[in-house]
Amino acid sequence: MKPHTFNKSTLLLALSVALASGSVIAKISNDDAAKLGQELTPMGAVKAANQDGSIPEWTGGITKAPEGYNVGDHHVDPYPSDTVKYSINAGNVADYKDVLTPGQVKLFETYPDTFKMDVYQTRRSASFPAHVYEAVKVNSTRAELVEGGNGIKNAAVGIPFPIPANGLEAIWNHIVRYRGEAIVRQGGQAAPTATGDYTYVGFDDQLLLPYDVQGTTPAELEKTNILFKFKQKVTEPARLAGTALLVHETMDQIKTPRQAWTYNTGQRRVRRAPNVAYDAPGSASDGLRLTDDFDMYNGAPNRYNWTLKGKQELLIPYNDYRLHSDKVKYDDIIQPGHINPDLVRYEKHRVWVVEASLKDNTRHTYKKRVFYIDEDSWQIAVADIYDNRDELYRVAVAHGLNYYEVPTQWSTLEVYHDFQSRRYIAMGLDNEAKMYDFSAELKHKSFTPSALRREGRR
Repeated sequence: MKPHTFNKSTLLLALSVALASGSVIAKISNDDAAKLGQELTPMGAVKAANQDGSIPEWTGGITKAPEGYNVGDHHVDPYPSDTVKYSINAGNVADYKDVLTPGQVKLFETYPDTFKMDVYQTRRSASFPAHVYEAVKVNSTRAELVEGGNGIKNAAVGIPFPIPANGLEAIWNHIVRYRGEAIVRQGGQAAPTATGDYTYVGFDDQLLLPYDVQGTTPAELEKTNILFKFKQKVTEPARLAGTALLVHETMDQIKTPRQAWTYNTGQRRVRRAPNVAYDAPGSASDGLRLTDDFDMYNGAPNRYNWTLKGKQELLIPYNDYRLHSDKVKYDDIIQPGHINPDLVRYEKHRVWVVEASLKDNTRHTYKKRVFYIDEDSWQIAVADIYDNRDELYRVAVAHGLNYYEVPTQWSTLEVYHDFQSRRYIAMGLDNEAKMYDFSAELKHKSFTPSALRREGRR
């Protein structure tokens, strides 16, 4: 399967291959795998520039940290001299609808006086370690979906499907994209009222990723069946502090579904939490996001039919270092209706378009979701979300950048807009917090229910 590049308003690679329950998709050929790192990037993106040059050729992304950066700092903007090429507002948005999603257009309609998009030159900054690129190439000829697509096998470290044949393969690439081996991070979220008032909810997160440990093998992963372990503790406000969550995510969710536990400070005990999945409300979210919204999409994909629609050129947040800066306060970011648009950088990139439609006789708050996935990193950049009346309900936006000490492309802030309530929740606020630690030495024994209980009582 060879990607093609069309004009900006055209969906590319008109692939509509659906995975029937129980079927197995054939792995790609050695000839196709040989394109990785040649006409395709090591992650499967089109290496070449687009037709008019507005999306440049990928030349390796950011391969070293900018001058003045030290590990542990908030990340210095590697493009400080870039200026706004043009700005989109409610008055001219019609001229740009071919590079916007319906959800993005709805933001202009909902907030015509304040919402805008400042567009900069495109910098294809995404990059990953060399060993990840090598793993992706190995995965490409052996990785498979498990029965029904509810898991993966024969893959380790890198994305499993750099040349995806269907929507399930594409969404699994997002779920398992490389973000390092172990991460400790502080930060929080805010869900402002219509007037912009908010309470900051702080979190301490720990993420252990056995799938991404350099040198790990599919056989080892099959034995443990653990994709990642995630632990989160609320640090503020006082009424919520100490509440904690533990999740063990599995590679083959047919064999073992997700396991989750919560610690409640009032009861001072750990409980199994089987409802921490699908459309259960997110932690302290005021109902503005669901559990499987976290990280733009997570968890078992079995409630949806997944269709790979092709590719599109789209304006998405990218290289959002100003939004990430420790020179910016949370009050500078949080505004009524939407975050401060003066701090957001948009660029034109190619994205994979994946549509998830709710299966018959299956329940979920969202009837349809359309994901727009950055081709260079497999990070979901935008998600348009529809309710059971087929109306646009929400739009989620991930503000990404390159954490170049790893390196990896990941979001610095995720914003979920609810059009019905005219509110939003911003997750990942870290400007006033200690920066992520990608060198953390985390142990599996710290990700057990008993460890969660001990930490909750401190």
